[in-house]
Amino acid sequence: VQLQASGGGLVQPGGSLRLSCATSGSIFNPNVMSWYRQAPGKQRDMVAVITSGGSTNYADSVKGRFTVSRDNAKNTVDLQMHSLKPEDTAVYYCKLISRGYIYWGQGTQVTVSS
Repeated sequence: VQLQASGGGLVQPGGSLRLSCATSGSIFNPNVMSWYRQAPGKQRDMVAVITSGGSTNYADSVKGRFTVSRDNAKNTVDLQMHSLKPEDTAVYYCKLISRGYIYWGQGTQVTVSS
């Protein structure tokens, strides 16, 4: 299984970005897909989680601004980010947990700056 994240970039404060994570290989249900982020010098933290059943959970810092969604037919997960702040600057990673295995995608850089 491989994960490929895309959609990062440079955006001004208050702007929006949409990240996408595509998967390849055999993905089994149930599974959990999520987004994490890691800022320089900091640990990697969970941003948003979505199960194959559609349940979601968000870090407090992004609630009301970020929305995670998935397409189970395509096994993709997106992260729509609005009202971006400089503190959202980080490398964003997608993660899949399936049948006890953990898979990470490569990161995509999000930079929020004027």
